[in-house]
Amino acid sequence: MANAGFWRDPNLPFVESRAACDSRACYRAHSHRTWSIGVVDRGRSRFTGPGGSIELRPGSLVSIPSEQVHACNPDAGAAWSYQMLYLDRAWLRRVLGDAPLPERPQVRRDATAYRAFCAVNRILFSDGAPAEKEAALVGFLRAGLWRGTDLSEAVGPPPAGAHDLDLARARALLEAPVSLETAAAALGLSRYQLIRRFQRHTGLTPHAYKLDRRVDRARALLREGASLVDVAHALGFADQSHFQRAFKERTAATPGAYQRGAGNL
Repeated sequence: MANAGFWRDPNLPFVESRAACDSRACYRAHSHRTWSIGVVDRGRSRFTGPGGSIELRPGSLVSIPSEQVHACNPDAGAAWSYQMLYLDRAWLRRVLGDAPLPERPQVRRDATAYRAFCAVNRILFSDGAPAEKEAALVGFLRAGLWRGTDLSEAVGPPPAGAHDLDLARARALLEAPVSLETAAAALGLSRYQLIRRFQRHTGLTPHAYKLDRRVDRARALLREGASLVDVAHALGFADQSHFQRAFKERTAATPGAYQRGAGNL
């Protein structure tokens, strides 16, 4: 794991891992369907969510719920090294059983938690058998060392007007092949009311949310071996440049580098 890269295994479709070394690439604020757990190895970065931000130092562990809008970037002009696990939420829910999942991002600064994360990620990147890797991952998750202190004070309270939008229905409509006007009308709102309320609840405009979901789908298609041209066309990007830009802003990797499993590109 000396070089940055992505790890994935078709036998373990519920998890993907990343190790980035001395990266200067930055993320724009985004969300994704997976649950994210990561650690900072070197350098410092700033985690930003709706309402505020917090500094992450070497050894920090952060847990980010699915659909939580966030960005995590190094200090200006500096590089950082980090590792990330991306977990299917439904699978994580089955693994944890009745244990509640945090609703907000959490941070933990604890050497034991950091070492445990690094140990499981080394196993994932190793030549070990899929069963060994799954057992190590499940053991880590059930031990709960990835849980930390809720960041509600750092990233702000839930948005005001918590009941003025059916968020689950709004997300479903925005992912359907309908216009923004049609989605708004189905919710009993004007186009601009939907934009304002959705952004207040999620931190994203409907357009940005749609791009996030398209990038989620692009990642899945690229993992399956689809060509970059076919993915861009299938997901309705204006051209290859648009696809490359949107993908890199949300993954800190080009589509080609992601598909190859490379990093820092």
